[in-house]
Amino acid sequence: MLYLIGSIILTSWLTLSFKVVERLGVNTFQSIVFNYISCVITGSFVNGAFPINTATAQEPWFGWAFLMGFIFVSLFNVIAFTTQKLGVAIASVANKLSLVIPFVFSIYLYSETVTILKVLGIFIALLAVMFTCWPSASNKKEKTINPTWYFLPVIIFIASGLLDTMIKYVEISFIDQQNHNAYLITAFASAAFFGVLGMLFLLFTNRMRFDAKAILTGLMIGVPNYFSIWCLMHVLKANAGNSSAIIPINNTGIVLFSTVAALILFNEKLAKINWLGIALSVLAIALIAYG
Repeated sequence: MLYLIGSIILTSWLTLSFKVVERLGVNTFQSIVFNYISCVITGSFVNGAFPINTATAQEPWFGWAFLMGFIFVSLFNVIAFTTQKLGVAIASVANKLSLVIPFVFSIYLYSETVTILKVLGIFIALLAVMFTCWPSASNKKEKTINPTWYFLPVIIFIASGLLDTMIKYVEISFIDQQNHNAYLITAFASAAFFGVLGMLFLLFTNRMRFDAKAILTGLMIGVPNYFSIWCLMHVLKANAGNSSAIIPINNTGIVLFSTVAALILFNEKLAKINWLGIALSVLAIALIAYG
């Protein structure tokens, strides 16, 4: 339970921290890159040493870690761009509705038990996510929308769902107490590698200026980011036969906690439909947990 609560709180902090980055006027992409570098450093301290060496490439999970890192940095940037172009609500809904994908895969791949209460909880969770993230009239802004941008939420939905499914698959197939830190650090190092390549390209082609403050915001995001995945892998390991419940509870809990935290910390306005979403989130978590 503590690992689940830790995953929810720390992942929620990632969403909230990007609001801080935006208000400080710090370059978001550079913050994301330094975030992954911070993840590698944090993981190395937790592990007691930097675990990546020539033998790492021979590990059966190495290819998955490399792919996971690429999805990490790509997805973070797609979410950031979607938030800027289509709004926070659409990006959040697309991200968290992806809980359907690991739910279906958990039942198909691992023959996990499906109950009426659990299915009802998933349905209510989908409604809860949409209602909680629904923009109030005061937050809606008129803007010119490029029709191709509507493919972005689809990308977020598929990528987020497959990422959660991948984490579960690798955790079951390859990960134990001895190698889970090495796996995580490798995945974050892969994300940092792709991110640094992109950042250097933008800097050397004069498409972006270096923002020293991004180092600090990257550290602010990176430490919780590492432990959010660390906690999620622990809770999945502790509930190996019930991931079809854990991931939906985790995602719904993140929406619930981050919404309430934004209300308190940033004085965000909530409409009646948002409060309905919060209430449904609590109901959905209860149904999924006890179904």
